[in-house]
Amino acid sequence: MEHAVIFLPGIIAPASVRYSALIQHLPGTRSLINDLAVYDHDEPPDGYSISAELDALDRAADEAGLEQFHVFGHSGGGAVGLAYAAARGDRLVSLAVDEPASDFTAEGDAVYGWPEFDEALALPADAATPAFMRLQVADDVDIPPPPGGPPPPWMAKRPAGIASFVDALRNYRVDEDQYGRFAAPLYFSRGSRTHPRWEAMQERLARAVPDFTGEVFDGLHHLSPAHQTEPARVAPTLLAFWERAESHH
Repeated sequence: MEHAVIFLPGIIAPASVRYSALIQHLPGTRSLINDLAVYDHDEPPDGYSISAELDALDRAADEAGLEQFHVFGHSGGGAVGLAYAAARGDRLVSLAVDEPASDFTAEGDAVYGWPEFDEALALPADAATPAFMRLQVADDVDIPPPPGGPPPPWMAKRPAGIASFVDALRNYRVDEDQYGRFAAPLYFSRGSRTHPRWEAMQERLARAVPDFTGEVFDGLHHLSPAHQTEPARVAPTLLAFWERAESHH
């Protein structure tokens, strides 16, 4: 059976950049690359919200002729996947997330560290994105320098997109009981050197979601995730996860 998977990226790199290496290692997969709706236009739309991302995911599936499907999401895309699972999870055969930007729970929101994000995003545009990236990893992780040469054209949208997405995260809520009603399998991965918020999130979701699998990749972090740095290692895990989900669906 061909696995139909919609891939959602984080808030910085486009899906084509984020997942190009991984998809090469996923034979028998219909891989649909879907960027976040916050970047559909030159500026984030007025009234942008997480609900807009859920609607965009529905549209992507409908346009592909998919009644049900798998989702894999990293960071911002992982957060959209979790919100979708809680609100519209009957369409999901499975959900795999790598360090989702939020689980939208009241407990997670209370310890998120929003004042630090406010401070970072208030900086000038050329400083805001590096400061935002700093908040994604453990204190002892060195942030890699940006690649040489001019930035890619898509980077011009990132400061406004990041700010809008962070605001949307803060204004969306999911009760843990909603995760308890998600019947499909959930796979959650994180790096051992990422920000501690993801260890706490893994514990919350393991407690809430009936069919939960967690994995920690030693030495990796939010800016160096396993699916991008070690795709040949991650791909067999995902293929087996999707196969199991389909066999029980």
